[in-house]
Amino acid sequence: MNSRDILERLVAFKTVSRNSNLDLIDYVQGFMVGIGAECRLYYDRAGSKANLFATVGPRDTGGVLLSGHTDVVPVDGQDWSGDPFALRERDGKLYARGAADMKGFIACSLAAAARAADKRLRTPLHLAFSYDEEIGCVGVRSLIEAMSAWAYRPRCCIVGEPTLLRPAIGHKGKTAVHVICHGHSAHSAMPANGVNAIYLAAALVGRVQALQHELEVNGPNDPAYDVPYTTLHVGSMHGGTALNIIPERCELEFEVRDLPADDPARLIEGLKGDAASIAARSARPGCRSEFEFETLNTYPGLDTPSDADVVGLVCALTGQRDPIKVAFGTEGGLFSTRLGIPTVVCGPGSIEQAHKPDEFVTTDQLLCCDRVLDAIIERLL
Repeated sequence: MNSRDILERLVAFKTVSRNSNLDLIDYVQGFMVGIGAECRLYYDRAGSKANLFATVGPRDTGGVLLSGHTDVVPVDGQDWSGDPFALRERDGKLYARGAADMKGFIACSLAAAARAADKRLRTPLHLAFSYDEEIGCVGVRSLIEAMSAWAYRPRCCIVGEPTLLRPAIGHKGKTAVHVICHGHSAHSAMPANGVNAIYLAAALVGRVQALQHELEVNGPNDPAYDVPYTTLHVGSMHGGTALNIIPERCELEFEVRDLPADDPARLIEGLKGDAASIAARSARPGCRSEFEFETLNTYPGLDTPSDADVVGLVCALTGQRDPIKVAFGTEGGLFSTRLGIPTVVCGPGSIEQAHKPDEFVTTDQLLCCDRVLDAIIERLL
């Protein structure tokens, strides 16, 4: 099967992050076993999702790892011109949820593995397909934990997120934080008898905004990014029950998208100190006034040196001389930070198509990706 035919099979599996991915994993495992590859599965606690790691070639040396995620974002409320889970081709474009992000790369990887299996590789080709990447690079962590104990790890990794096959050597990290602001309820006619939790939250939001401005003006700067500084963003805030009641509880969520030169933990600790000061200023006798912070998810950024071997390899094979840095996150930072595997992000399709109705990857991009992977296989001989 070629990459287009495999992509048609892959997009038919409705692997939205809230669903199981096991049907797709069963298909991939059957495909890989059928070509003589070794496969290992790593399940979540419920046994309803799994990562897959497969190897073509020798098992006693490093090799090249191709990594991708099997989950896709929802299509709910989006205006698609056809079935999002049935591949449609029109004017050189292949439409389906996940076509670009990132089942196109997975399809090319499987097709390449089948071609590699017919050759006598001296260096192995590895494939790693994970779950729950779209909700914060969650699923791949059990695979990475297992790999940390392996005697032989891949020498380099290519994460196939859609970059129009331009090699990307960096992306920011991300930390998501949930905050509960605890006040004290009272009748709105007597506000001095309570502590307004929404006011607490608003004051904290002000500190987040001030810190964002400070980082923009005086923080580390990397012009390779579209937004060259660390950003903070408050995405939601909910509180109160009725207009005539001083609200005793308000919740908000914010995120930090950090450059490698910034430490998100340090920034969050600073905001916790601000919150403690806000709570102390708002305190009244017999009234609760405090903040409760919870880190929901965090993953590290990617910062691969431009002179790393994997960068030179991917640049040479794609014909792209100048590597880029991307705004979106990937599991690449985890492979690099946790396992020390030099990593590049490079895959078919454009991130501009990701998460949108009528998502597509072009047939030309798939063919170009096939050629790049064939060139990698030739190196593995």
